[in-house]
Amino acid sequence: MLRRRRLPLRRVIFESVRWLSRVAPPAPVKAEPIIRVSNNIARLGEPKRAPKPRQLLSLPPFPYSGTEPLPGRKKSAGSCGKQRRVTAISWVKHYFADIEQEAIQMHFNKGLVYIESSNQDNQAKENNFTCSLEKIKHDHVMESGVRIHLPVSVGETKITKRYSTIPTATLNPNADEIEYMKRLVIHKDSAIFVLNKPPKVPVNGNLPVHNSMDILAAAALSNGSDQGPKLVHRLDRESSGLLLMGRTKESFTRLHWLFTNVNLAKSSSEIWNNACEATTQRYWALVIGTPKEKEGVISAPLTKVVLNDGKGERVILAHPSGIDGSQEATTEYRVMGPTINGCSWIELCPLTSRKHQLRVHCAEALGTPIVGDYKYGWFVQQRWKQMPRQDFEPCSGEPYKLRRPEGLAVQKGSVLSKVPLLHLHCREMVIPNISKFLGSSGEWLDESNEWAASQPDLLRFVASMPSHMKISWNLMSSYLV
Repeated sequence: MLRRRRLPLRRVIFESVRWLSRVAPPAPVKAEPIIRVSNNIARLGEPKRAPKPRQLLSLPPFPYSGTEPLPGRKKSAGSCGKQRRVTAISWVKHYFADIEQEAIQMHFNKGLVYIESSNQDNQAKENNFTCSLEKIKHDHVMESGVRIHLPVSVGETKITKRYSTIPTATLNPNADEIEYMKRLVIHKDSAIFVLNKPPKVPVNGNLPVHNSMDILAAAALSNGSDQGPKLVHRLDRESSGLLLMGRTKESFTRLHWLFTNVNLAKSSSEIWNNACEATTQRYWALVIGTPKEKEGVISAPLTKVVLNDGKGERVILAHPSGIDGSQEATTEYRVMGPTINGCSWIELCPLTSRKHQLRVHCAEALGTPIVGDYKYGWFVQQRWKQMPRQDFEPCSGEPYKLRRPEGLAVQKGSVLSKVPLLHLHCREMVIPNISKFLGSSGEWLDESNEWAASQPDLLRFVASMPSHMKISWNLMSSYLV
């Protein structure tokens, strides 16, 4: 009698699983996130998205029909009563009048200029902003309500001449440097000069330093006199902004007293005294981190210490006892916006004039050193460059990271460069109109001149930021308040 052969249990299980797999195949295995490496940085997850639209500058909508889109431009003889035909490059050049035309043309050539129609659905624009933008050429005809978007790199100014960055180390200024110095003047009258100082140019000259601001001013702004204008106050070599110079001995003395101690500059004239009390300086600075309080007053005395056997010196916060020869230093500050990329824009108003006052107060009193200040914030600068700076969108809450716009590398000392320049700029200045109180022969009058009765008592000046601070401002100004 034949006995039926029994299959091994292992084979039975294998055959059953094989038959079931044909009926219901197993679910696909979920793959783990892939580690991708780019620019020597390893990231876990999906490829990063394209640059966010917040890194694009948005021009206002093109004016509707019936209005003059380019005021100040000459009209052709046969265009009376007709709507002007405006191209995209003409509209951009009109809006960015202070930017070189070659830089604007380069953005069109690289395909970095986009257009957005105002008739699109708002919900669609909020959900997918980048998809609603289309590249345009320079000869695109503008229509009513259309909006143009450009990268923030349009704010870069192309340096075409060597003396646009720093004067040469020659003993005497040359013709190009004298002409460059004249272009820095933003106001002049019979008593003062006001200049917009560029960064990396020293203010005072000595034996190893040639062609500083005072030497250039003596060569370019003396107007044939034996004595050129004198510096009323000082700015650091790396900082920029408004610089005041006195043209006469009396104007220099009064203004120097005003910046030293306001009580020294006062006289018997009530108009002049009120103008002295209204004197103000406002600086803009980009600092690492953000102060704990949004605004306040820093009252921290300063003192100097000698380093390297007298070869150098450093300003530090003085001891509360005051036995180390401290000087009173007071600064008002105000935070201008949220923390973006680990940095914040703040406004500083110094109430006293001490050497490196703003830099020391920001670094040691607030704990937020200025970007590019390697003397008083070197340790924080190194740590800030190494740490991952992940921020969040204030509206949506989604994480983002500041990136360079496509097509053009935003560097030149900005906040995204490897070695940023000092981000400290004397933005605004309000001073008395001293020419109103000086006679024709230079004597001081307690009451204002009769011919100057219609002139204002105060003068207000605003200086544009240097190129590296403009780039940082355009990158981070989307959420400033």
